Amino acid sequence: MKRFDVIGFGALNVDKLYRVNKIAGPEEEGFIKGFKEACGGSAANTIVGLARLGCKVGFIGKVANDKEGRMLIEDFRREGVNTRGIVRTKDGRSGTVMGFVDEKGERALYVDPGVNDTISFEEIDRKYACQAKFIHLTSFVGEKSFETQKRLVETLPMDVMVSVDPGELYARKGMNAIRPILERSFVFMPNLRELALLTGVEDHVNGAEKLLEVGVKIVAVKLGGKGCYVTDGKQSHHVEAFKVQIVDTTGAGDAFCAGFLYGLLKNKSLKECATLGNFVASRCIMRMGARAGLPRLEELKLLF
Repeated sequence: MKRFDVIGFGALNVDKLYRVNKIAGPEEEGFIKGFKEACGGSAANTIVGLARLGCKVGFIGKVANDKEGRMLIEDFRREGVNTRGIVRTKDGRSGTVMGFVDEKGERALYVDPGVNDTISFEEIDRKYACQAKFIHLTSFVGEKSFETQKRLVETLPMDVMVSVDPGELYARKGMNAIRPILERSFVFMPNLRELALLTGVEDHVNGAEKLLEVGVKIVAVKLGGKGCYVTDGKQSHHVEAFKVQIVDTTGAGDAFCAGFLYGLLKNKSLKECATLGNFVASRCIMRMGARAGLPRLEELKLLF
């Protein structure tokens, strides 16, 4: 029996979110209408989403001995996330993200990775990682932590499945750079832009096919307001998004991953997994920040 349903492995950041009248371009000015500080990081958001759905979850990452690091650890503990896989260092600073969110919920983000980019393979507790049904990977800015992820994936036993939300950072690396991760991915969950950057194909159907060809078992493409496209090479579905009032799109893709992975853990059909992903994402974007709107398990009973 596995101890964890999912263990996340990605950057841990404190999000400093500013609500603004518009996302200013070069030589333009805008003004700030509100501010919120909250814990974030793509894999971390997904793991919190799964915790709220009743899953057993843990995390692999790194924080410094500062206010932000303590905030990240304590927030995980409040959410029921096991923190034993998180490395704590006395040096450096924890990761932060400065985000600007406009009146339509669109955003611009600036990342200060801090110690996120210093994770070595030797710091990882491999036995801890092997206790999960899924290892969920998201991107790091720096090369060192990316190489650590690749090395961990290559050493995982086959009964540990890998899920990936690449983000634009990994999508820009191209397929050859992330091939060891692609070949081992059970489910790969890019958005439309990331898929095009990674594969060089604009059409999401053909782009997903390219990923299946290199070994990915399931591709779930996040299409924003148009929902998602999912395929395993045998069946394919385009599932419409839930229509809700958008407050902030921060964390929507992370929330989708939480819903989709929950579906896989519960042996739902491919289409049901997609619906769960869309539902959790829809609840996320109705509140400010990446985690405030993440639903509890009882809310999923509205679906099936």
